[in-house]
Amino acid sequence: MSRPEEQAPPDLYYNDNESLKYTTSSRIQNVQAEMTYRALELLDLKSPSLILDIGCGSGLSGEILSSVPPEEGGPHIWVGMDISPSMLDIALQREVEGDLLLADIGQGVPFRPGTFDAAISISAVQWLCNAESSDVSPEGRLRRFFDGLYASLRRGGRAVCQFYPKNDAQRSMISSAAIRAGFGAGILEDDPGTKNAKTYLVLTVGGGGLSGDITGVVDGMDNVDILDARKREARKKQIVKGSKEWILKKKEQMARKGKIVKPNSKYTGRKRRPRF
Repeated sequence: MSRPEEQAPPDLYYNDNESLKYTTSSRIQNVQAEMTYRALELLDLKSPSLILDIGCGSGLSGEILSSVPPEEGGPHIWVGMDISPSMLDIALQREVEGDLLLADIGQGVPFRPGTFDAAISISAVQWLCNAESSDVSPEGRLRRFFDGLYASLRRGGRAVCQFYPKNDAQRSMISSAAIRAGFGAGILEDDPGTKNAKTYLVLTVGGGGLSGDITGVVDGMDNVDILDARKREARKKQIVKGSKEWILKKKEQMARKGKIVKPNSKYTGRKRRPRF
C-alpha cells in the first residue's frame, strides 16, 4: 500500500472525509498521543512555554500540550499551523485551546524571530520530500521550512520532529537540511527495525555552543545517531575574515535571524582603493 504522501498533496489528501476518519480513529489517537508525549519528554520543558505545533492537524497533539500538569512544567500555550483547511475546521469544531494558522510549511514559518520556546511536529515533515510539480523541489521546501523554524525559535530553544522516512536517503536529506539551517541535530529511533519504529529529529538552537549540541539532550539513551553540526563545520576550509566569502556568509546568518540585510551585487565584498 502506497504511503499517504505519495497519493496526493496534504491539502487534497486530508479532505473532509479523511480528516474526520483520522481524528476519530482510536488507533490513531493512541499513536498520536504516544508520539506527542515522547516529543515532550525530549523537549524537557521545565515551565509553561509557547510551543509551535507544525502540521497540527485537528489538534490531537495540541490537546496534550494544553493538559500538561504544573508539576510536569505545563500547561503550555501553543500555536498550530497546517496546510489542510478540513483538518483545521475540525480543530475549530473541537474547540481546541491553541491558535490556528492555515499555512504551507514548505513555504517557510511565518513568525517573528525568537517567537517560540519550542516546537513539535508529529508525522508531517516527510510530506516536504514530495514535489507536486516540476518547479518545486523537496530540497527547496525543506530549506525554507528549517530556515524559518530556526529563526522562529529563541536561542536555547528546542524542536522535536517525528517523521516517517521512506528510506535512508530521505532521512539524510531531512537531517542535512536541518543542519544547514544552523541546528544542532540528532536522530533518535524507538523500536528500530520493527513495524512500530518511530523516528525523532531532535533539534537545538545554539545557547550551549557552536550551532547547538544535542548530546546532553539524549545522554544515556539508546539508538541515538548524533549529527553534530560543529564537526561538519570543522571540516570546512577556513574563511578569511573580511573576504567576500566571509561577508556573504555573515549576511546569510543575519538574514536567517530575521535581520534586514542589503541585497548582494557584483560589488559585495569588493576591495576598495585606499584614499590619499
